[in-house]
Amino acid sequence: MTAAGGVAIRPATDHDHDAIWAILEPVYRAGETYCVPQDISRADALTDWFASPYSAFVADSGGRVLGTSHVGANRRGGGAHVANAGFATHPEARGRGIAAALAAHAQDWARAQGFRAMQFNFVVATNADAVHSWQKAGFAVAGRLPGAFHHPRLGYVDALVMYKDLIGATG
Repeated sequence: MTAAGGVAIRPATDHDHDAIWAILEPVYRAGETYCVPQDISRADALTDWFASPYSAFVADSGGRVLGTSHVGANRRGGGAHVANAGFATHPEARGRGIAAALAAHAQDWARAQGFRAMQFNFVVATNADAVHSWQKAGFAVAGRLPGAFHHPRLGYVDALVMYKDLIGATG
């Protein structure tokens, strides 16, 4: 899939590991947006990002990886029709529509795989850029988890559950 600005979204490969780690490492080290140990190793982070049931993707522009996503079933069994996804953008590429392109791709991919909805289980409420991006993409706050995330600077902050019905929905 080619998004606006000549960014192509494609499946990630082992050759993308260095570029993906360059994107994930500062996000994980900051500890402000993901429930991942701040000191997670490169190997553990990449194993997690590529782990089943997720499929990993990259946003590529002229051979440079500017963002990454992984998409898969939120839960198994009776919840297997709801997708989940994670996203990260290279710091130098923020504000260029990379997250929006990855989110649109994730939704299209999920629909094509037969998912009926997409849910983000744990959006840190203080991550205003993510909350705004997902609301702009049609996700609604389905619930608030008071004090569920221990932010390294702000202490205990809320986390949001965000949800979007993919049946009949576009973009």
